[in-house]
Order: sequence, then C-alpha cells, then structure tokens
Amino acid sequence: MGIYVNPGNQSFQEALHSQIYVDKSELIHYTNRILKTQRKHICASRPRRFGKSMAADMLVAYYSKGCDSRELFHGLKVSNESEYLPAGTSTEEPKQRTEYQTHLNQHNVIRFDVQRFLFDESHIHLFIQKIQDVIIRELKAEFDEWISIESDPYGLPGILEQIYAHTGNGFIFIIDEWDCVFRLAKENTEIQKKYLDFLRGLFKGSEYVELAYMTGILPIKKYGEHSAINIFDEYSVTDPKNLGEYFGFTEKEVQEQCIKYGMDYAGMEKWYDGYLLGESHIYNPKSVADALTWNKIKSYWTGTETYEALKIYMEQNFDGLREAIIEMLGGGQCLIDPTTFQNDMTTFYTKDDILTLLVHLGYLTYDEQTSKVFIPNQEISQEFVRAIKVGGWGNLIETLNRSQKLLESTWAMDADAVSQGVALARSDTSSIIQYNDENSLACALYAAYFSAGAYYAKPIRELPSGRGFADIVYLPLQGVDRPALLIELKWNQSAKGAIQQIRNKRYTDWVASYTGDILLIAINYNKKRDIHECIIEKYRV
Repeated sequence: MGIYVNPGNQSFQEALHSQIYVDKSELIHYTNRILKTQRKHICASRPRRFGKSMAADMLVAYYSKGCDSRELFHGLKVSNESEYLPAGTSTEEPKQRTEYQTHLNQHNVIRFDVQRFLFDESHIHLFIQKIQDVIIRELKAEFDEWISIESDPYGLPGILEQIYAHTGNGFIFIIDEWDCVFRLAKENTEIQKKYLDFLRGLFKGSEYVELAYMTGILPIKKYGEHSAINIFDEYSVTDPKNLGEYFGFTEKEVQEQCIKYGMDYAGMEKWYDGYLLGESHIYNPKSVADALTWNKIKSYWTGTETYEALKIYMEQNFDGLREAIIEMLGGGQCLIDPTTFQNDMTTFYTKDDILTLLVHLGYLTYDEQTSKVFIPNQEISQEFVRAIKVGGWGNLIETLNRSQKLLESTWAMDADAVSQGVALARSDTSSIIQYNDENSLACALYAAYFSAGAYYAKPIRELPSGRGFADIVYLPLQGVDRPALLIELKWNQSAKGAIQQIRNKRYTDWVASYTGDILLIAINYNKKRDIHECIIEKYRV
C-alpha cells in the first residue's frame, strides 16, 4: 500500500463512519461498465462541498489493490448483487462472480490530489515534476524489476508503458482538484498549457489506462491545439449527463435524513435546495450535513467560500450583468448561453461567461430545459446580499431592506405606498441600471419585492394567461395564506390602461386554477412627470 500508488481505504472509511453519510456507491456500477472502453475518461466538475472528494475516496477504496474493502462496502447499494446480475443468474451459485466482486480491490490505482502539490503559488513551476517524482518513486518500489528509469526519457508515461508491456496490467487514475492550477495561477497561461500537455501525454492513446477519473470545479480548459484532452467526457453542472444524483443530496435523501434527525424538511428545502442537475433537484450536501449535525438551519456557505470572491465577479463591467443579478435577487431568472465560457477564471467576453462561471462556483444554478440561471436558495441569496453591502451598488441594499414593508403595503392594497416604494427602488438602482424602458422598470420591481421569496415561489415573467402574457406573476408557496400577485407594467402610458388590459385579456384565467384571491397590480412610469402610478384591485376566484 502506498500514498499515491495502490493507496488504502482510510479516507473512505472515515466518511462512511461519519455521523451523516449518504450512500452514493451506485456510481461504481457506472464506472465498472466503462472500464477499458472508449468512455473510460471522466471529468466530473462540481462546486466546492458537493462530495467530489468523497466519491474519489470511494472509488479508491473499491478498486485499489492496496487494501481490503469488503467489510466497508458490505450492505451498501453497490453490493446488492441481485439487482445487477444477468437474467437467470442465482446469487447462491458459489462460482458465479458478479461485476461488483470482479473489480473489488483488483486494480492498480494511482491517486493524487493536485492541490497537495499546489498549496503555495511558489510551487507553480515545480508541481508537474513533483507529481511525477513521487509517483515514480512508489512505482519503482512496487514494480522495480520492470522499470528502467535511465533508459526512458518520457517520465511517468514512459514508466507506465514499461510496466504495462511486461505485466499486461493497466492502471486506474483518480485525480482530485484537477483544475487547481487554473484557480491558483489564473493568469499564467504558460504553466496552464504545460499542465494540459502533461495530462494529454499521460492519457491520450495510452493502453495502460483502464479508467481516468478527474474531479474539479471547472470543466476542462479549452485551448486550441490543446483540445486533444477532449478525450474526456464532461459531467458538469451545466451538462451532468447521467451522473447528476451522485454529487450532492437528492430530495428523497434529504427527506430521509430529516426524518432520522427530527429536522424541518421545509426549512432545509428553502435554505439548501435549488440546484438543478438535469432532471434532479440537488441539495448542497455539506450545508445539509452541517445543519443536521448542529440541529440548526443557517448559512454554512461562508465556511469555505466568501462573499469577497463573489464580489469580484459581480463587479465585472459587462452590459446587463448587474441588471441580471438584481433580477435574480428578486427571484427572477436570466437566459444565458453557457457554450462561450472558456472554462477558466479570467477569459470573459460577455455577461454570460461571468454567469456561467458563477454556476460552476455554486452561486447560481442552470436549468438545461430553459437555458436560464437563477439563485438556487436562501443560503446563496445571503451571499449575494453580503457582496452588495461591500460593493459599489449604490443604495440597493436600502431597497432590499424596505422590501418587506412594500410587500405589506401591497397586501393592504395601499396603491400610493406601493408607487412610492417602486419610485424609491428606481432611485436606489439609478446608478446601477439605465432606467429607460419597461424591462428596467421590471428590474427595479424585482429588487423592491426581494422579500417575496419568503412567501412566494420564484416570479414568472410573461406567464401565458387568457389571451395574453402577464408581465410578472407571484404564486404563493404551498401552505402560505397570501394572495397571488399579478403585475402588469407600463412605460409612459397609464395605470388605468394596464388594469383594463388585465381584465380585457383575462390574465386571471390561468392563475385562478392555482390559488384563491389574486391582487391585480398595475404600475406605470410617467416619464414626463417622473412619477410612478399604481392601481391595485382584488380578484376573487
């Protein structure tokens, strides 16, 4: 057993014996199926605290010849043979070896965490050679009779080829924090390219590779001729493919843990849900585990991430970026194209690139079906608010602080108070957004109704209703006794015309099937008089 070559199972043993453990071992059935196939290269990228390292430790414990993990995996989902045996096979046949048994602790494994070699920027010019040196040293200790270091100028790949040529046995590679160099040395493209060349030389066309499994925050960097590393299948937060449920906790898993520990599931859902990976709703596993451990629901994000990091990207000077963030703060969603993102932390051409990076960092989530991003939950919303407090965002924080009062004025149908509240929101955001059309009015409105997230689902823009499209609709959360809000916005027209449009086009038809009382809210900005007009009516189903 070594540190890097055929390591032991201690890390997975610690995870398994922790107070909060959720079984993700079925991931192994997928990796077993792609061993020694053209799909054997995997890059799984997720935000911090989403269980990437635990999954890597689990794969090491399962495959490595350096340990015996039968007792650790006994009783886990992967060991349930009856679900995965070919039809007609009996588990009582003593000579029948299943997929699970065939690969358990039967492979040579090379595992390393790039961050161990890059915990200081001064190591940036040494880390590639250091990685090779420590692995070669352990390979020599285990396979000395087959290795001739002096006669091989190709470093680690050359040594591995020698071993494979003499033994016929390949290796499973498990690399954690593969993208560390792109985060620590953001501007050093020379080192980044050398690192990609190292990975390409290690994996491209190499017969000794049985499986290459890499984890990180970012997908693999796009670099012209260096795209040869595209032999890897990407399983990212914007394209999770079939591995979405294996990183983070699913709804069912969180519900089971809440029952076990007597925690309020509704609170967990509000604070930690919201990440969409394909068709799965995924919870932040570290935050859920902390909440269950300490029996307290609050923001645990700042344990490893800070709002200062978020602030850096929020302050990028791209048209529409701040408007998009304000809209998402109010519960809205923003359409993006994630394909232009260059998979690094410095190359930005549009606001879409910034927003895509925030998805990979865990500050936003991406809906594949709609191509829209939004703030996933209360925990992350608080991080945005903290970043705004210390950033150059004018008086926006004042609007957020006043939003509860505006909401109460809306429920009380105090049209004058609502028009004044929207006017104040416009004033507070005037240094951030250009207030010149109906969309900018909607942006100010989202900020003004920031507190609505405690009572309503995410607002819906242009909801199909009757014979038209309602501008903004807030539907109350299940179990919340509040009226739905149906808002029609006008720019330089009239509030009376807006309320009449709601009636004439029967915008209430679709909303009525979901709720009881509905407040019809018409808001117009009169540019000539520089005033906001508001009319509120109650519609009872």
